[in-house]
Amino acid sequence: MKTYTVTPNVDATGWFVKLEDVAPEELYDAKDEAISEATRMAKENSPSKVTILDKFHNIVEETRY
Repeated sequence: MKTYTVTPNVDATGWFVKLEDVAPEELYDAKDEAISEATRMAKENSPSKVTILDKFHNIVEETRY
């Protein structure tokens, strides 16, 4: 199962979408935009999941597709 992670950058001015904790795929200005893109990628590559992290890298939400 692939894991797409949405996490803020260091100063929380943008949001990264990462595939399985490797180098970030993309940087987005808005959290909602990053979540939307991660969800799209996860649905296209099912079975997979989207994990949303806060600035302390705690899991806020996790969804499976």
